[in-house]
Amino acid sequence: MNDRPVNLPLLRLFAAMPVTAMASILHRLTGVVLFFAAFYLCYLLDLALDGEQGFQQAAAIVAAPLGKFGLWLVLAALGYHLIAGFKHLLLDFHVGDSAAGGRVGTWLALLSSALAAILAGLWLW
Repeated sequence: MNDRPVNLPLLRLFAAMPVTAMASILHRLTGVVLFFAAFYLCYLLDLALDGEQGFQQAAAIVAAPLGKFGLWLVLAALGYHLIAGFKHLLLDFHVGDSAAGGRVGTWLALLSSALAAILAGLWLW
């Protein structure tokens, strides 16, 4: 018997999970992203409220491609987190709490959040 540790291929393991499990993990990850994004947004708000020069600096950060991408990432994470959170609220009221209903609700949440992310990207650029 081989007692060596086994390296799990995480991407293959993640792809083998049911869609509801992937959505749950993604919901948790977007919560972490939003926690750290709050610091980015507070920094931009602090700059913008620091006077005209600070406002120009904040506008320059948001106008840069990396700043727009950061803002889009925050909006996409917020959109998914809100939509998936709403789906979880519906599950608390026993709407779609069967296995098939959970899969359908998860696919609807994923597709609608992808649409929200695309719309946010179009709005920013």
